[in-house]
Amino acid sequence: MSVSIDQVFVKQFEADVHLAYQQMGTKLRASVRNKSGVVGASTTFQKVGKGIASTKSRHGIVPVMNLNHEPVECTLVDYYAGDWVDALDELKTNVDERRVVAAAGAYALGRKTDELIIGAMGNATTNVGNYTSAFSKTMILDAIETLNAKDVPDDGRRFAVVGVKQWNTLLTLDEFVSADYVGDTPLTTGFESKKWLGITWLLYNGLPLSGTNRDCFIYHASSVGHACGQEVKTDISWHGERAAHFISNSMSQGAVLIDNDGIVRIKCKEQ
Repeated sequence: MSVSIDQVFVKQFEADVHLAYQQMGTKLRASVRNKSGVVGASTTFQKVGKGIASTKSRHGIVPVMNLNHEPVECTLVDYYAGDWVDALDELKTNVDERRVVAAAGAYALGRKTDELIIGAMGNATTNVGNYTSAFSKTMILDAIETLNAKDVPDDGRRFAVVGVKQWNTLLTLDEFVSADYVGDTPLTTGFESKKWLGITWLLYNGLPLSGTNRDCFIYHASSVGHACGQEVKTDISWHGERAAHFISNSMSQGAVLIDNDGIVRIKCKEQ
């Protein structure tokens, strides 16, 4: 286990140990296309082209759309997060140390899920804005215009993921915060989110940042795929030779960009 376990002994700290400001699981998985129960090292998402409707003569044969099917492969990767809990250290605390470590591992894997999804989004090639200007309403409208021009469905499954500073910018817009525009019914998703312009806006701290160059994304749920071979699983085992429990968390997941037309990267300056 961590050599710093003595820092939580009751003689030094309060009894209740809180995981400090950790993201509670995944935020983004529900916002993309999902495939669970995958068997094997990879799976395929089908990207289907647009169909064209045509007329037919009386008693004639119904015209075939000949939809283009383009398979997109998603590779699964195994991830682990574990730690030791010494039996005698547990006697020196009045908290369930095993439960704390198990939860910390599960949250770490939840964050990894979001990292995989953001990594797939990073392959998008459609951009608006630049890294010399701060996040703005103009960038948002440009991104929405781009999606509309590509006939991306406005069916309630559009999402946007932004950083803390960009979220604060949104909070300065009356259209974003006023019930006159967005209603007064809060979203009950368990984390910071809001519906505006037909888009579900999500606050996420793990977006790409290089110096002052920040990437945000507006996308349709079907443009990114997430595949899962094994959900987050926790195993606790006793090791007598170490006189300690080992808490092991694991999962097998992957993410891939399916349709570049359905996602727009917003390049902005972090200020």
